[in-house]
Amino acid sequence: MTAAEPARLRLRPGVAVTPLRSGLHLRGRDGSVTLEGSRALPALWELLSERLGRGPGDGPGEEAYGVDPGIGRPRLDPADPRVEAALHALTGQLHAHDLLAEYPAGAAEPPAWLGASTHRPALAAAALAATRPVVAAADPGGPLAAALIGVLGRAGTPPEVYRDTGLPADRVVAVAGTPPVAVAVARTADGGFVTAPAEPERARADAESIAVRLHADTGSTDVGSRDTGSAPAGPTAGASAVLTALLAGAAAQRLLCAAAGLPDPAGRDEDPQLLQDRPAVLVALARPPHASYRPWVTGPADPASLCPAPVADLADALRGVGALGDPYLGVLDAPLPGGLPQLPAALAACSSVAGPLVAGAPRTDLARLSAACRAAELHLDERIPGPVTVGAGPGHALGRALRRAALAAAASCDPDRALREEEWRDHPQARHWWTVLTRHLGLPMEMTVHRFPAEQAYLAVVRDPAGLTGPAGVAARAVEATPADAAALAALGAVTRAMAAEHGPAGAVHTAFSGAEAPLAVAGVEPAAWTDEGWTDRWLAGIARREPELCAALARLTGLHPEPWQPGEADLAGSGAAGSAGPVLAALHACGFSVLAGWGGAR
Repeated sequence: MTAAEPARLRLRPGVAVTPLRSGLHLRGRDGSVTLEGSRALPALWELLSERLGRGPGDGPGEEAYGVDPGIGRPRLDPADPRVEAALHALTGQLHAHDLLAEYPAGAAEPPAWLGASTHRPALAAAALAATRPVVAAADPGGPLAAALIGVLGRAGTPPEVYRDTGLPADRVVAVAGTPPVAVAVARTADGGFVTAPAEPERARADAESIAVRLHADTGSTDVGSRDTGSAPAGPTAGASAVLTALLAGAAAQRLLCAAAGLPDPAGRDEDPQLLQDRPAVLVALARPPHASYRPWVTGPADPASLCPAPVADLADALRGVGALGDPYLGVLDAPLPGGLPQLPAALAACSSVAGPLVAGAPRTDLARLSAACRAAELHLDERIPGPVTVGAGPGHALGRALRRAALAAAASCDPDRALREEEWRDHPQARHWWTVLTRHLGLPMEMTVHRFPAEQAYLAVVRDPAGLTGPAGVAARAVEATPADAAALAALGAVTRAMAAEHGPAGAVHTAFSGAEAPLAVAGVEPAAWTDEGWTDRWLAGIARREPELCAALARLTGLHPEPWQPGEADLAGSGAAGSAGPVLAALHACGFSVLAGWGGAR
């Protein structure tokens, strides 16, 4: 009995190699690497390429690489131990950058697409060889079903086909593997979609929900009118055939990758806009030709929907905002700066159930987060009894809820005497925003700052003496841990309110930035050592450090100790106590957002 032969190493299909004067440049499907520093590298590559199954005649010649063939190269002796060591080091670099694939010695070579997809294509090929896909369609001879059957056959996995009269005429479901995994693919009047691989029943339910979502967003059966506001003309025969081929190819790829244990093509590594551990749907348009993976966060409830990954930082929160406002599959309008001014403060706007909404903040990303949370709250307020607070995680939601409750409590408590202006105006942020409000914008405002009785918490109120901005002329209010923080945020709120009134849509609802967003804004970010609180990042870091003590003080002041509401599966599916709020609740939870219901006060 002989020991098993070692696996053969091959350069992965699709990898291109360019010799340089003193190095190599290699580029593959998922990345590239440049190795430099020695004129021996191109010569080493000539030796190594033969071992990797790439002969001298494979690919373009040296002239095509931009290498002067007249330049002398060192002659390398393969028997020299130093050469062998250099080849071993070069092979290690190729391994480290995932540019090599392992093939069992003496075995038939798997298809090239498997070699391009994994560094152990033989294992994937064995899994596919044991797979017998099944394709179900109302009309197995229809264009979409026929295209999918053809793609699977050319991939070496000819499917079984059966007629399923329960499926819509424009939809096909393919199942493969053990345990079975399925994808659903559908055509619409001017587009189509491919679901994420899932259990067969889940794939069918997702397809139904996605079709409803796309129809609701476009107002028709196509997905092309969303961007233009009008229904596009139907695709030509050629465009229709291309779209059908694209959908069939994408469905086959997702199905076979799942059956073979390969990564799904819709991964966070491929598109940072997608959510970690959440399904993505391929949405395709025929006119203009376009296809992209979109986050899917409003599907039927499953156990994972009840345990979302927590939001770690502002980048995570903004990915959630993007998924909530996805133009095809989202449940809310996307908050965007559009044509709104971003100086002296930043604005972002979106539509809401209360009409146009404009949020203001020191930066545009923070304005987008504030707008998304407020739009979600307005949506849920109409469907869930009692006040609702939404945040990008429990801490953010709690900070927002406690500040609102404190503002409500301020109306019924007797605050301490107003602080002298010197006690807050010397802070660089308070001085800056107050100067912007009263000098740059030229608004004759008045500021008062009070301390809550027996607590380290302060209320700042900006009023318009003319009484033109709200009840009792109040332009903005803020509750924070220091008088300077409260004054700065109240002045900032008055600034963004004035900007929204001048530049935003008529009658827009305004929402202001609060210190509750600061912990997300600075998570994982260390301000430069030479900055002070005159710099926004350093100021927000200070607010974030003070946030736990402020929340404890506001909890004592208001008596609130809320926990994030965890709806059951019936609520997420839209049939429980939350009723029609189900899709938005499902999307919020899938994005790691938190909902506090039944608490809070005036906003």
